[in-house]
Amino acid sequence: MTKHAHSGSEADHLWQMLVGLVWETRGEWRRKVSTATGLPFSRVRVLKRLLDAPVTLKQLADMTDSDAPATTVAVNDLEDRGLVERQPHPDNRRAKLVSLTPAGRRLVELVHRTVRDDAPLAVQQLSKTDLAHLRRILERINSHET
Repeated sequence: MTKHAHSGSEADHLWQMLVGLVWETRGEWRRKVSTATGLPFSRVRVLKRLLDAPVTLKQLADMTDSDAPATTVAVNDLEDRGLVERQPHPDNRRAKLVSLTPAGRRLVELVHRTVRDDAPLAVQQLSKTDLAHLRRILERINSHET
């Protein structure tokens, strides 16, 4: 048995522990985001995807792992609220670009400023040595993902 074949089940177990830890903290953070914005989290997620640059509805659907009809509903709602706007695509007459309005940008910035996303207490209580090991391991994993 090779080293990698034996370690697969252990790697899978550790991965599930990591996913569980992250998953458990996301619900509370999402509620905080929704409370701060008055919007469902799914709408804020759309706004955050538009921070860097305007995108087409299709691109936005892909970025949010959503289908075109659901993305259209979300964009319509955000447009009605004055948080996004549609503009003609410069290169494709059939497509529209969706972009943040100044109010949409302010809302995303509000979330960044006011909704803390602190590490769970168990992570905060790790020793400096353990945190250094965790950083080294995560950086190694991230370098393989790119």
